[in-house]
Amino acid sequence: MSATLKTAEAARNSNGAAKLEPRLNDSDTLARQIVEKLTYSIGKHPDAARKYDWLRATTLAVRDRIIDHWFESADRIAASNEKQVCYLSMEFLIGRMLRDAISNLGLTEQIREALARYGVELDMVELLEPDAALGNGGLGRLAACFMESMASTGVPGFGYGIRYVHGFFRQEIADGAQVELPETWLVHGNPWEFERRDSAYEIGFGGKVVSIQEPGHPARQVWRPAERVLAVAFDTPMVGWRGEQVNTLRLWSAQALDPILLDAFNSGDHIGALVESNKAEAITRVLYPADSHQAGQELRLRQEYFFSSASLQDVIKRHLEKNETLSNLADKVAIQLNDTHPAVSVAELMRLLIDVHGFEWNAAWDITRATFSYTNHTLLPEALEHWPIHLFERLLPRQMQIIYAINANIIRAAAQDKGFDDAKIAAISLVDEGNGRRVRMGQLAFVGSHAVNGVSALHTELMKETVFHHLHELYPDRIENKTNGVTPRRWLMQANPDLTALITDAIGPGFLDDIEKIREIDALADDSAFRERFAAVKRRNKERLSDLIGERMATSVDPDAIFDIHVKRIHEYKRQFLNIIEAIALYDQIRAHPEHDWTPRVKIFAGKAAPSYAQAKEIIHLANDVAQMINSDPSVRGLLKVVFIPNYNVSLAEIIMPAADLSEQISTAGLEASGTGNMKFALNGALTIGTLDGANVEMLEHLGEDNIFIFGLTAEQVAERRRETHSGRSIIEGQPLLREVLDAISSGVFSPDDPSRYHSLVSNLYNNDWWMTCADFKAYWDTQRQLDALWQRPDEWQAKAVHNTARMGWFSSDRSIREYARDIWKAGPRGDR
Repeated sequence: MSATLKTAEAARNSNGAAKLEPRLNDSDTLARQIVEKLTYSIGKHPDAARKYDWLRATTLAVRDRIIDHWFESADRIAASNEKQVCYLSMEFLIGRMLRDAISNLGLTEQIREALARYGVELDMVELLEPDAALGNGGLGRLAACFMESMASTGVPGFGYGIRYVHGFFRQEIADGAQVELPETWLVHGNPWEFERRDSAYEIGFGGKVVSIQEPGHPARQVWRPAERVLAVAFDTPMVGWRGEQVNTLRLWSAQALDPILLDAFNSGDHIGALVESNKAEAITRVLYPADSHQAGQELRLRQEYFFSSASLQDVIKRHLEKNETLSNLADKVAIQLNDTHPAVSVAELMRLLIDVHGFEWNAAWDITRATFSYTNHTLLPEALEHWPIHLFERLLPRQMQIIYAINANIIRAAAQDKGFDDAKIAAISLVDEGNGRRVRMGQLAFVGSHAVNGVSALHTELMKETVFHHLHELYPDRIENKTNGVTPRRWLMQANPDLTALITDAIGPGFLDDIEKIREIDALADDSAFRERFAAVKRRNKERLSDLIGERMATSVDPDAIFDIHVKRIHEYKRQFLNIIEAIALYDQIRAHPEHDWTPRVKIFAGKAAPSYAQAKEIIHLANDVAQMINSDPSVRGLLKVVFIPNYNVSLAEIIMPAADLSEQISTAGLEASGTGNMKFALNGALTIGTLDGANVEMLEHLGEDNIFIFGLTAEQVAERRRETHSGRSIIEGQPLLREVLDAISSGVFSPDDPSRYHSLVSNLYNNDWWMTCADFKAYWDTQRQLDALWQRPDEWQAKAVHNTARMGWFSSDRSIREYARDIWKAGPRGDR
């Protein structure tokens, strides 16, 4: 019998259940199976196959092997009845999956050899895969890292989110300005996903709540929605390191119960006949619809309730398949709320337990609170979601009743047990009575969870002092810290294979299984030969990024210059504006003092601004206007280049991170919860210039103050300055370099086609330096000049770069997940609990 037939044949184990024999993973077998997929699944002869056909055939061959591991993991977890973690997140920024899967299965070289037999390059095939448009920034990328790390550390996990058809927008730059276009990642289908029609649930909206009194029973509430949609599950396997465990990412697609109204269609109303279908499908079409208007707010709330309710119904169904009661739900399931987006789950689980499954209030509340935990990702009050009462009550009337009841119990307990006065009660209330009456989702998530965590040490302490100060007073044991991390498989091993090979050659492969062993290269920072090889790896990565910039931007950049990189979501608190101001100041000084020995520098920006965030979009426009002027000015002599790369995503980050010499982490202190870009850059040997904010604080502790460049006001100093003054006028008037830059921006030097374009951007600094752009400018400028001088001492720079890579092992998402599993979820391998 052929190897292929043996592989496909199901043997019988001692229990009589079907068990597949292990597949052969040599290049001969893989080559044959890829061609079989090409022939019988795609219908193409190898001679006629195009590059996308090879991508799909390779994906299907790899997917078969993943499915084997997936079934084995599911059987093992079911047999052991282990506690499962359900991770609810609006975003899962998973990026391309083929390379991740091949690497984690240990098949990279075998697949490469198999494709080479047909003249196909694996690297070319991998680049064809679209990025899944399921997220925007750090929140979604963290969720993806956590899903991979749960599988890699043996934690049984289920991710729950939304299967966005278009997701977050595709960004293009036209005449310097951001243009939002639909992302079409699903246009050719998604071979990684499996539709699960057997896991579909009705989701209701609107309608009314009626009280039903049955003889001998207390009155019960019944919600009768005015409209219903269907949530259909699509499952994607998430492969852990070495394929030892495969978990599931379950994404929900919204569909109408009746796809077409035939009466309307037959009467000639062909458009109206599809209205219900279009209304349902709109729920899962776009990530973060603009909520600057009521229709956008309603759609956003529909999205959040839709995926929360579907996920909870699925959790309950799967639990009852193995257990007779929901009383032990918290013993078998841990549900993590990733930010406030799924916070409505607290009210929804209460509804399901009380109205559907007959629990009385106190028992339902005990189960709910024991099951949920909540991760807070922001200290910005506007980012802690809150919904107008009239909207919430109209869309989710029963859930609003439950929120009022929860709130009453919390407030009574605070007044009676803690003696809270009116001001404190107003602060903890789930209903904000002073801002147009709104439901506070952060407070709902907090009171409905047994554990609430911040994502860096500083952020967690600031949570206690600011946004949740009085809730922390009421529940002093609830807040704890779980510092974020990144998966080293994607952000080192896959994104930077040359550096991975160098480290393996130097200290052996042990760090591949335990990333904290990478610390062993720390001693090699003093080894000139190792530093030279380390620098050569960086140089190759910079050449690759230079080529990309040349192809996409038609701009030539010098790989021997400092690659100074600022890539993240565009926001005023992340202070891309401060970086641009410094770039203009440097431009002015290079022109004014050509006799100085200036250090060549390339400033690289990337990131998207929310469509309705006018100031952030102005910052993007300014970056491009500044780039156009500087890059075309021969007097600069190539000493400074500015580049804004459009459509920042995971795949672009995988090229940018390994190429960075300098990582910009310059948020206003006290506002960045953690950051994970800072970790990815440092792991790949970039030095950090940053404020004492988020995880920069812990990076300082691990890296040592000589290997990270901290500047600017601390969180305490920012808070003090905000109490005293918001104006930047006195600072600007006292710093000629800063004043000249702002005058140039405001007067239209960089926007001659529209001289007033940036007038408001600058006037805001004079009147309200809320983000401390002016207050931190001089410290930022001085630190950048220190880095210029350091670059002139390459041995010293490279030694610090080696120290950065060596000392970042602690910032792994594996460590984060083990801490969550041990302290919050009480799940996973027993040795970690």
